[in-house]
Amino acid sequence: MSRDAVKFGRMSKKQRAILQAEVQKLLKEQRTEISGSLQSSENQAEQPSTTTPELPHSTQPSAWIGHSRWDSSFAPRNCSLTRMQLQREPLMLHTPEKAQTEATNRKSFLREQQLRPNVFHNLQSFCSLNFSSCLPPECLLSATELELLTQNVVFAHQETCQFRQENLQILRWETFTPEEMQSLQQKPMDQMWERCVCHITDAIQYIVEFAKRLSGFMDLNPNDQIVLLKAGAMELLLIRMSRAFNWYNSTVFFEGKYAQLELFHSLGCHDLISSMFEFCQSLCALNLSEHEMAFFSALTLLDPSLPWLQERHKVDTLYRKIHLAFRNLLHRTRREFILTKLPEKEKLSSICQLHLEKLNIFRQMYPRIAWERFPPLYKELFISETEN
Repeated sequence: MSRDAVKFGRMSKKQRAILQAEVQKLLKEQRTEISGSLQSSENQAEQPSTTTPELPHSTQPSAWIGHSRWDSSFAPRNCSLTRMQLQREPLMLHTPEKAQTEATNRKSFLREQQLRPNVFHNLQSFCSLNFSSCLPPECLLSATELELLTQNVVFAHQETCQFRQENLQILRWETFTPEEMQSLQQKPMDQMWERCVCHITDAIQYIVEFAKRLSGFMDLNPNDQIVLLKAGAMELLLIRMSRAFNWYNSTVFFEGKYAQLELFHSLGCHDLISSMFEFCQSLCALNLSEHEMAFFSALTLLDPSLPWLQERHKVDTLYRKIHLAFRNLLHRTRREFILTKLPEKEKLSSICQLHLEKLNIFRQMYPRIAWERFPPLYKELFISETEN
């Protein structure tokens, strides 16, 4: 039996020629798309932004959610989500040399996709997802689009990580001494709250940058961008906190060392901190890869069920596309079971609601401290001006 017979089965020469022509056409279209994306990446690397402020580098960890104190020189000139944080030009997280390295990584990734021998492998995986048959036409993606969207989500996550996993691994057994623990436990409540709020605000700035780097997010209605960030910032912070959690001894990275639950005693909200620790413990047990963590974060942020969205259909379309890319990734890695084990939205929402309740109690005890001493971005997200 000839090789053509093995490859194409029983068909006439005319049918075989038509099929081969279609294959060649598909290959040509894919190369054109990849070349266009590659050229775009190179152009962006050649023209880095020089007018926007930089966030601190993540090479040296300082705390599980940031530096030990709020530094006004670190923050953008205006921390408002409606102004500086969501401007069209993204804040630079890395140096030009870092940007060049990232562009090279993208270039290698795209070339790898171009040289992949079986061009139909991803198409077959994509078509085998029963989920895709239920999607509207605007949510369907080609194999190349799935790969590029996956690349975008992963890079958005990696480029906005606050610290590197290898650094945390080195420090994972560095814990507070009993004397240090006692000192922090005896801090006045208002000082400890201010300290932790500054860390939270520090981390949220990276979360805003993550959102801005997601393909399609900046094309959403500006009002909807703010609605999504206000609703999802604390949820994404919890997800990222799990990366700085040592589930072997139930400690979290805080100001250079790993801290036990008891260290936060002076906050006066044991149930909130305990819930956060329990969430991190359960998420760590899933052993998510960085790719899976990136998609889980993106899907948590892009919640089309939120009230007050003005163009819900656009958010829903973007959510469905990213969800499809996530399903495709899990299908290839044979980890579809992760979808049924990820924490439910209600679990995240309940912890975030508890945070607001504890904040309100604190504000009743210290009426002016929150508004006068907390960072602007934190106040904009969690404190309404009408409440003052």
